[in-house]
Amino acid sequence: MHRSRLRPRLPGAVESARRRLLDWHRRFTRFEPTSELSRLNSDPRPLVPVSPDMARFVEAAVHAARVTGGLVDPTLGREIRDAGYDRHHERSLPLDLALRLNRRRAAARPHPSARWSKVSLASGDRIARPPGVELDSGGIAKGLFADLLGEVLAGYDAYAVDCAGDVRLGGAAGLPRPVRVAGLFGGEQLHEFELLDGAAATSGISRRSWLDRDGRPAHHLLDPATGRPAFTGLVQATALAPTAIEAEARAKAAVLDGPERVDHWPQYGGLVVFDDGSHEAIEASAHLALRVAA
Repeated sequence: MHRSRLRPRLPGAVESARRRLLDWHRRFTRFEPTSELSRLNSDPRPLVPVSPDMARFVEAAVHAARVTGGLVDPTLGREIRDAGYDRHHERSLPLDLALRLNRRRAAARPHPSARWSKVSLASGDRIARPPGVELDSGGIAKGLFADLLGEVLAGYDAYAVDCAGDVRLGGAAGLPRPVRVAGLFGGEQLHEFELLDGAAATSGISRRSWLDRDGRPAHHLLDPATGRPAFTGLVQATALAPTAIEAEARAKAAVLDGPERVDHWPQYGGLVVFDDGSHEAIEASAHLALRVAA
């Protein structure tokens, strides 16, 4: 398509994307008992009808769990609520204080029961799962939303979708776009990548931490094996990938897996930040075909 043919439709496309994001936010939030996600989690039936978008989320979330060996586990809804993330926290606990209060560092591990493996998409947009298992939309939903909007906008010369840190870039013109990775507090720039078509996602614990009911530091990245917030030695990870869903899963898995395997998860390239404030950029594996600008 030529730019002249795209311009008249651009304002409508942007407004439509905003409306879809607001609608998804209302339907996928854990903080409203009437949201579609909350109703799914509280439904006592083992087989629950859902919307096509919810079905795609569950499918993507289970796939993310599978490819990360259960590190990115979407069935921790109850545990994340028990950790204190049952409401929006207006102020975050300073990261340096959270790290001082919890000096133990250990890589997260999958839960031996692998509850996520008992969640599946049945025919007719129905979700099969044991009653009582609560799904957490988390970052995978953000990645899904970015990818869905990327599909809609793919015919334009260039587009950029940012869903709270999960970024999808692309467009028919194949233009190189900068992806800048900010530091722990959003001020300094740590690194810059260029993408022609693909995604980047950042996961970390620096901007959403609090004290739980027992006065312990907590955040939203849980160790599936313990159900407790994971303090691994990594506090932030950015991952590049062909899709925002995959970038989100790789970034979250990197933080949860800790510093011993920093090269394993960001295989398309990325950056990790250690809890002493230092960072390391990771180059893409040569055999992976993400369209990274030279």
